[in-house]
Amino acid sequence: MGSLSIWHWLIVLVVVVLIFGTKKLRNLGTDLGGAVKGFKDGMKTAEDDKSQAKAEIASASTGQTIEGEVKKETPSKS
Repeated sequence: MGSLSIWHWLIVLVVVVLIFGTKKLRNLGTDLGGAVKGFKDGMKTAEDDKSQAKAEIASASTGQTIEGEVKKETPSKS
């Protein structure tokens, strides 16, 4: 009663194919594969952006001094 044998899985597969048809299952597989590929590309882009940001921070914090002047903006009288 524990686990299902290979024959149970084959019967389930045949029933699923009969219900949905091979064309719908093929389309489902193509859509799922495209979604996984898009997810992987998105993760790769996010990692590239993260490493680029770390490199920019590291190059900006090399001990360089940025000089500037702060001025208070006075309201104009109209």
